Amino acid sequence: MSLDPAALQVLISRLAGIAEEMGAVLRRGAYSPNIKERADCSAALFTASGELLVQAEHIPVHLGSMPAAVRAAVDTCGARAGPGDQIVLNDPFAGGTHLNDITFVAPCFVDGRLVGWVANRAHHADLGGMAPGSMPPDAREIAQEGLRIPPVLVNDDVAEVIVAASRTPDERRGDLSAQRGANALGVDRLAAYVGAPFAEVLDYGERRMRAALGSLADGTYGFSDVLDSAGPSPEQQTPARVIVEVAIAGDEVTFDFTGTDRQRAGNVNAVEAVTVSAVAFALRCATDPTIPANGGTARPVHVVAPRGTVVAAVAPAAVGAGNVEVSQRVADVCLGALAAAAPGRLGAASQGTMNNVLLGGDDPAWVYYETIGGGQGGRPGRAGMSAVHTNMTNTLDTPVEALERAHPVRVHEYAVRRGSGGRGAYAGGDGIVRAIEVLADATLSLVTERRVSRPWGVAGGEPGAAGENWLLPGGDPSAGRRLPDKCTIALRAGDVVRVLTPGGGGYGRPATPEHR
Repeated sequence: MSLDPAALQVLISRLAGIAEEMGAVLRRGAYSPNIKERADCSAALFTASGELLVQAEHIPVHLGSMPAAVRAAVDTCGARAGPGDQIVLNDPFAGGTHLNDITFVAPCFVDGRLVGWVANRAHHADLGGMAPGSMPPDAREIAQEGLRIPPVLVNDDVAEVIVAASRTPDERRGDLSAQRGANALGVDRLAAYVGAPFAEVLDYGERRMRAALGSLADGTYGFSDVLDSAGPSPEQQTPARVIVEVAIAGDEVTFDFTGTDRQRAGNVNAVEAVTVSAVAFALRCATDPTIPANGGTARPVHVVAPRGTVVAAVAPAAVGAGNVEVSQRVADVCLGALAAAAPGRLGAASQGTMNNVLLGGDDPAWVYYETIGGGQGGRPGRAGMSAVHTNMTNTLDTPVEALERAHPVRVHEYAVRRGSGGRGAYAGGDGIVRAIEVLADATLSLVTERRVSRPWGVAGGEPGAAGENWLLPGGDPSAGRRLPDKCTIALRAGDVVRVLTPGGGGYGRPATPEHR
């Protein structure tokens, strides 16, 4: 080592600060409420060889899968990328997650020497496809979900192809520009670190992770859970099993998903990069969240995800819900297995869904997308938090004022769903009630989970309440009808969609029947 421990930590913090600043620039420059207000974006730095160097504390499912996208970009276009160039992609089968998440990757050169790469990923509210929002719950192939972009060098013509595919081209143009600007800033900042010992940062991450794994008891720990459905049609309304076996041997660990159900004819399929990201998240929770997330940290971690399953889908499967819903269930099963390996460190299941709501209409065209928070699972010594985003998402709910200013909607209700957390010595957190009226005719898509299954409790704690989706025609509660977990329907002006999100599971046996 050429750096003492203090200097190494300073270097890591300064590099992470670049990624944080990239995220701030991206949010400030973005046009869409989804990026500007909800912070549905992430940024990271990579070594010259394409290995993850540091990341900002942004979206877990973005960041854990981003190394695969950067690897695809470098392998495909890296040799042709020069100073000032950027590479763009969203192909889930080339390191992406789902089509909405567009990744920009840029090289950093100093005097002809490649210092490293910067990258950011942002969720675009619409990239075409069968329904506004580009996550149609009835899609069965990825071509139905929107524009698929392999790794390609960016120029104005490429950007216009992306813009033209969207129902909201001006918003797309602004968000793409914000992403390119964030990377330009990252390149400028990273250039100051030419010659810095990046290898020591990665080796430090590896040492920390190996030490943490070595503190866990050797053994094999299994867990399973289900996804409620693959889509809205009757033949899709059957659960899919997600199974993991975690084997800890000394300072290495293997997550084996053998036995997980095959990919489905629907959009509830995840590509392998998404599964790897959920594994990384769960492992940081079970070991030490202060371990830096970098390529070195991943060296002792092995993932076995059989091709063609819901956790490692292959083309041409639709994967829109893989990023947002399957990732949550993969995190759940990994956390469930690790709870046995690290007793007293992990809590009950959190809400286990991102409660995706997509609305869009015409004249003029508009598209709204958001995920809605819910209950966190109860934890050793602490109740779960209420009305928060959990596990694989770290976004925000859209502020009412921003939502109503940007789109023809009115928010009727936005409240904590009291009593939805599971009972326990440390109760699960409560979910959210969100009711939105459309002021113009619109198309609604819902992509949700935990409407049948419930977030499980631990050590005698009870499960959290399942979520519910409701349509109130004309805003009339007496005419309300329950909607399935995944659907696309037409709304008339004045209709209200009401989403009740799940609570978290409870931790520990309740002291009395009334204890919460």
